[in-house]
Amino acid sequence: MERPRNFRVYFLLGVLVITGVVLLLREHRPSFLTPGLRLCAYVSAGDGSVTVIDLVKLAAVARIPIGPGLSGMREHPKRAEIWGVSSSGGYVWVLNARVNQVSARIPVGPLPYAIDFSPDGGRLYTTSSGSDTLMVIDCQSKSVLTRTKTGGEPVLAQVTPDGKSVLVLNHRDATLGIHDAATLTLRSTVGIVQQPERVAVLPDSSLAFVLSRTEHRLSVVDLRRSVLVTNLELDGNPSDMLLKPDGGELYVISPEAHGLQVINTWTHEVGDYMVLGSAPTRGVLSADGSTLYVSDGAAGHIIPVDLPNRRVMREPGTGKEFPIPAGTSPGVMRFDPEPSENLLVVVNEGSSDVAVIRVRTNSLLTMIPVGNTPQDLAVKLF
Repeated sequence: MERPRNFRVYFLLGVLVITGVVLLLREHRPSFLTPGLRLCAYVSAGDGSVTVIDLVKLAAVARIPIGPGLSGMREHPKRAEIWGVSSSGGYVWVLNARVNQVSARIPVGPLPYAIDFSPDGGRLYTTSSGSDTLMVIDCQSKSVLTRTKTGGEPVLAQVTPDGKSVLVLNHRDATLGIHDAATLTLRSTVGIVQQPERVAVLPDSSLAFVLSRTEHRLSVVDLRRSVLVTNLELDGNPSDMLLKPDGGELYVISPEAHGLQVINTWTHEVGDYMVLGSAPTRGVLSADGSTLYVSDGAAGHIIPVDLPNRRVMREPGTGKEFPIPAGTSPGVMRFDPEPSENLLVVVNEGSSDVAVIRVRTNSLLTMIPVGNTPQDLAVKLF
């Protein structure tokens, strides 16, 4: 009579042990991928190399020499490729992620800084600031299709969500050039804030918001009428801005103001303000728009913000506000690809490493050394 009872006890203990082991493994591994899939982060360094980090093993697995002055690194939306530019070398480079080798270097002219893909991933747009040129590259043949002249010192080309226009920020001229995405023909030019550096566009491609890190203002441009709507006054020079997925709010981060300003994109008014820390610098927004993670470059940590409730998230049980520890001078951040968003990868420019944070618990998993003065980041699942 005792044997069945003992068996049940042992069986339940076995189930509990297995469950505990699985939970422990899940806590210490970032994800369980389907066989054959890989999840990697790519970090550019000041020495012209890119370090490849396996985000399942949580270890650096390769360091690839690319070229001088790396900038604008992005993962291709369809292919197992990482693209970027060498500002000093004057070319666009392509990294084959499956074999961790450079597969192409495409000359584009002096001082390219950024890239953007068409919505279907078939084309890439970039500028040459040294030759005042906008160009489009075919991602299949990896060749330049068309070039056209721009305003003075174009630093960024960004495709609108509808894929019909390319917006070019002309740094020296303080203008926004609106080009046809198919032909690169210049449709119109709009005067904006001095030394523009970033642009955010509403999902319906109707309005653009242009940021300058040297002015306490943000330009709002009506893209359909090609007119400047207003220049919004801000508290402090902004360092980053992020658009809510539905386009209803724009979040502007300012180290000088020590916080976050919320702009209503429909009324073009500055609304709520939140104090976040010593020098909040960069941000990344969750896919559902509910959580914003902000890096504090001076304090060396990451601040998770509950956007609907306009407050810093708190630790369960203690009620204390986070922050999440990172390295020295944390900057650019990226999630692993949607819809999981299990991990947050943070580049620490001062300590030459990368912090990997588990989003579910807002806890630091590990720190991984990379090259000196890391700057940019891409994350690819393939």
